[in-house]
Amino acid sequence: MGEDKEKSRTVVTINSQQYTIVSKEGSDYVNKVAELVNNKMRELKELNPYLDSTKLAVLTAVNIGSEYIHLLSQLEDEKKDED
Repeated sequence: MGEDKEKSRTVVTINSQQYTIVSKEGSDYVNKVAELVNNKMRELKELNPYLDSTKLAVLTAVNIGSEYIHLLSQLEDEKKDED
């Protein structure tokens, strides 16, 4: 059996709120993810400053999910091109 990574705690700030993230990933990774989410929230908030926090969070998740699906699709297309 392989050794499991120990979980560590990383404090991040997203949309001016502090969160403690518990993860098996290192602090650098967690900070990168938090930065991605914070930047996307800031971008969406600039486009619509009247969004409340809940709607902003949901729209951020939808946007990041959409970007993720597009990337998966691109990877699948590239893999098909290699075959």
